[in-house]
Amino acid sequence: MKLLDNNYYSPQMNKDYFSVSQYKDFIFCEAMAMAKINGLYQEPMTRAMLVGSFVDAYFEGTFKQFLDEHPEIFTQKDGLRAEFKKANEIIDRVKRDKLFMQFLSGEKQKIFTAEMFGVNWKIKMDSYCPKICIVDLKAVKNYKSMPYWRYDIQGAVYQEVTWLNTGDRLPFYLAAATKERVTNFDVFQIPQETLDWALEEVRINIERFKMVKNGEIATNPCGECDYCKSIKSALIRNYDELLGGM
Repeated sequence: MKLLDNNYYSPQMNKDYFSVSQYKDFIFCEAMAMAKINGLYQEPMTRAMLVGSFVDAYFEGTFKQFLDEHPEIFTQKDGLRAEFKKANEIIDRVKRDKLFMQFLSGEKQKIFTAEMFGVNWKIKMDSYCPKICIVDLKAVKNYKSMPYWRYDIQGAVYQEVTWLNTGDRLPFYLAAATKERVTNFDVFQIPQETLDWALEEVRINIERFKMVKNGEIATNPCGECDYCKSIKSALIRNYDELLGGM
């Protein structure tokens, strides 16, 4: 089956391909990652995730579809909830900035696939400017929160898969806007050295994750995520364990 926009997120394609989000699931908890792939667990959609999707949908041209699919963003009086009013403010603010919008002017949601490190990968770019750059749009809590989400891994994979398809190794940028009371927004370039280190990290980890995904070795549950807590059995534990964090 060919990978297309309408089946990009399908269960079958998630089994056939690694993506950046799936790779990060494996980093977080192998058991949770496999449960998602096998349809045994679905991560709850948080308000923060919805706000990000709201902004993404506007700029990728799927805004009406997003509104139709997510009635929960409206109040009983059909007005937007507070978080999404803020998302509208973010959209209105960045639209007025020529430089920011220039970086978002590329081809929207461009899909590439490639074999890399012995596995098949899929990527979907927010703004692909051939021969120039790759840009991903982010609505973030604040700038300080950005390194936590490991966007360097996303940039490294997007850059490498694009290079494997086109022969062009393009710089990777984050067009970031904050959800702070007064929106801050800038375009961040992730340095090539940082991308190179992140890609090497992927190369080192992917062999184990491939074996886990193929059922060749058992998962290593984290024991702390929501999925692990949902399937656990009670243990007899030492109360003094709890004192270590005080």
